[in-house]
Amino acid sequence: MKAYDGNREYQMVPGDYCMARKNHLVRYTKYKDNGAFEKIIITFDAPFLQLFLERHPLKELPPVPASTDSFVLVPKQKLVDTYIQSLAPYYNGQETLNTTFADIKREELLLILLQNAPELKAILFHFGIPEKLDLESFMLKNFRFNVPLERFAFLTGRSLSSFKRDFQKVFGRSPGAWLKKKRLEEAYFLLSKQKRKPSEVYLEVGFEDLSHFSFVFKKEFGKTPGEV
Repeated sequence: MKAYDGNREYQMVPGDYCMARKNHLVRYTKYKDNGAFEKIIITFDAPFLQLFLERHPLKELPPVPASTDSFVLVPKQKLVDTYIQSLAPYYNGQETLNTTFADIKREELLLILLQNAPELKAILFHFGIPEKLDLESFMLKNFRFNVPLERFAFLTGRSLSSFKRDFQKVFGRSPGAWLKKKRLEEAYFLLSKQKRKPSEVYLEVGFEDLSHFSFVFKKEFGKTPGEV
């Protein structure tokens, strides 16, 4: 699996395990091995982590994470491999994993991870919301991600109304109008300079539908993506 967060690329191969951090925009591509792609996702949400701290108090609060990486590769260890194998009956449909037992299994995994990599505490137990960020640099980095304006506002540390107000001041137009034009300009560059195909480009620049992308592209530039 390859992933991109607007800043750097990440690559994971069979057998890897990693943490995908909250409040990070990420686009990823899955590559099948012999026609198959299998993954196991286990979520450590804030309520679970706070309950974990009640059961296993920290001697001191972890520092604010220094790394801004969206994916954190976790050091391999035999206990994690054994833990994954213990989940096989539930993934194969032989057994049912109820909520209480699921939390116990999550707690087991978290204890294993922290035993081998205690530095993960700084990421796992950092419950703060995003601080107010520089709007221009954030949007120039993340405009390709197709997420609601509410999400952009949250990730830049703003309410939706203050996000729209600050956006108008910085870019001189509404978020919707700016995003559409910026994504179309990026698409034009990829098509004309890098000779990419329209079917490869439209998702990458933040459009959900190829026909809609082609329609607004022709309206903007007077020619279809294929003609470019």
